[in-house]
Amino acid sequence: MTSAWPLWLVGVVLAATAVVIVLAGIRLTRVADTLAARTGLGDAVGGALLLGAVTSLPGIVTTATGSLGGDPGFGLANPVGGVALQTVWLAIADLVYRRANLEHSAASLQNILQALVLTALLAVPVIAYATPTLSIGWVHPMTLAIPLFYGYGLVLLKRVAADPMWQATRTGTTETDEDEDEGGELAQPTSRLWGELAALGLVVGVAGFFVGQTGLRFVALTGLPSDLTGFTLTTAITSLPELVVLITAVRMGALTLGVGNIIGGNVFDTLMIAVADGFYLDGPIYRDAGPSSLVLLGGTVLIIAILAGGLVVRERKGIGFEGIAIPGVWVGTVALAAVAG
Repeated sequence: MTSAWPLWLVGVVLAATAVVIVLAGIRLTRVADTLAARTGLGDAVGGALLLGAVTSLPGIVTTATGSLGGDPGFGLANPVGGVALQTVWLAIADLVYRRANLEHSAASLQNILQALVLTALLAVPVIAYATPTLSIGWVHPMTLAIPLFYGYGLVLLKRVAADPMWQATRTGTTETDEDEDEGGELAQPTSRLWGELAALGLVVGVAGFFVGQTGLRFVALTGLPSDLTGFTLTTAITSLPELVVLITAVRMGALTLGVGNIIGGNVFDTLMIAVADGFYLDGPIYRDAGPSSLVLLGGTVLIIAILAGGLVVRERKGIGFEGIAIPGVWVGTVALAAVAG
């Protein structure tokens, strides 16, 4: 569809879809915040399930498109890059939320657990990289473990939400689910809210389709390396919903929901690694993705480990060590991947 589009038209379409994503993302945050409270999921788990899944739709489309197109580097780098860049968004949100360190205020055992689950899920493709010749059909057997681990992670999150064995120390700047303003949304019927969530998800998904298609056209026109492009440029475009939802949630004061959206969305994005392998029909994607993709994967694991450390340490003021280290590691990872490529 976009194969004949000139660069200027690609830019116009990207700008238009960005506006749609921004407007839909603002409303999506408020609806999900209300549903998280009404269903009893809480903001951390609600961010993982409701927002994480919906805002990941653009990345799913782009990942599947790249893998079906026979580009293993792009197919694998897009979901891994989404995890890395969406974590960098937290440093941006720290600048917006000036009252205290964001990871301090959004204290949540569920978010810490999600960061640990995410680290475990990112370890799975590392194992697959070390055994590139194994396959079931054209898919690596470790790929099949990703959705299983993801499902068990959700079970653990639900268990922790129902009966937490650890609790964060309350301070004057700690925000909890009970503290956050519902904005009057609870007056609307639950069925209407679910319908609105589905409609907003459809809008974001369609916008994501155009973002993915035009993003890939941009790659074709510029001739940039596909793996680095998937990790940076295309990921930045498809991750706009997460950024919009995060900034909106922080400005609403729904801090746990905002952080939970990023971490939960990242956990959901690991499922796209399975999508990338499944849609790459020439064999296990880890066999053909190249060494630079492994560098990108390792750097992303380090970024998530730093985030988990920030959630545990909870510095009170400023953006914290994690707010400085995460963007720095991201830049270093891109540079090392360029050398490895």
